[in-house]
Amino acid sequence: MTDEHFMEIALQLARERKGLTHPNPTVGCVIVKDGKIIAQANHEKAGKPHAEAKALEIAGKEAEGSTLYVTLEPCTHWGRTPPCTDAIIKAKVKRVVIATLDPNPLVSGKGAEKLRQAGIEVRVGVLEDQAKRLNEDFFTYITKKRPYITLKFAQSIDGSLATKSFHSKWISSEESRKHAHRLRSEATAILVGINTVLRDDPRLTVRAFEWERNPHRIVLDPKLKIPMDCHLVKDKEAKTIVITASENKEKIKALEDEGVEVLLAEYQEGMLNLREVLRELYFKEVMHLLVEGGARTLTGFLKEGFYDKLCVFVAPMVIGEGVRIGDLGVRKVEEGIKLRLRDVRLFQEDVFMELIQ
Repeated sequence: MTDEHFMEIALQLARERKGLTHPNPTVGCVIVKDGKIIAQANHEKAGKPHAEAKALEIAGKEAEGSTLYVTLEPCTHWGRTPPCTDAIIKAKVKRVVIATLDPNPLVSGKGAEKLRQAGIEVRVGVLEDQAKRLNEDFFTYITKKRPYITLKFAQSIDGSLATKSFHSKWISSEESRKHAHRLRSEATAILVGINTVLRDDPRLTVRAFEWERNPHRIVLDPKLKIPMDCHLVKDKEAKTIVITASENKEKIKALEDEGVEVLLAEYQEGMLNLREVLRELYFKEVMHLLVEGGARTLTGFLKEGFYDKLCVFVAPMVIGEGVRIGDLGVRKVEEGIKLRLRDVRLFQEDVFMELIQ
């Protein structure tokens, strides 16, 4: 069996916990001895043992002389848990294969080097592209000091997000909506503007399949218009954060009494300062932000350049005049936002596209 074979198993273990480990990365580990897997594990969630520590505990004394495969460089520092490099060295592992180095400056390269200094053979870069893609949200969160941002929307084939009267249920198919819930499951938080709340009273939860957690729900609400009887305030299915420029103390207290967290941000040029919003969410350990719109909110993020990935469902229907992405300041075709198509799929008759910068 090759290193690639065992690393693919480790990556699959990591994928099983995608969206459940924030603000930590999702990591898988496999320990192999004499060509056979003797232990495997993944990181369950922040505060729980790392994948390497769990796998080493399962392997016990058999870990001596083994090869350990891990999807992200083992840590060398104390965080919520002890350093994994120390556990690997103590277990007398012979060889460590790492998919990709950790972008965290507290770790990057240091974990691999510490293992080498202990006399352990280290190989780095096995299925590296897959490993980086799996944790692209963590890499962005660490290196850019802001959440990884996915913009998600459904549109007709002629580009409308809703009809002229703001009706949008449902442009996308049932299978598309199930996949949209999968996207929700991978996010730390879902963000919408207040107009979406006022028009649709959404729940913003993962309901299409069994899942261990709902992402936080974030509302951009400059004037604090959120109704006290809406789902996001009343249902308690997930934490709700309202970001506002209003200093209406009575409304703020009423929301806080319902368990809603209220954050303040500057209001300028008709909308909240998104840079401030993202900074607040970074400090709240929102690693992956899924922006679900509507048009005004999506336009704001696109115009400011705050996005890493677009997930677009295109339905085979023509609406004509309707609600669309707004003015981005593009006056010539060459000024348009250029994106790279990374994935395309069919959900019933809808075309799903995943695009990155």
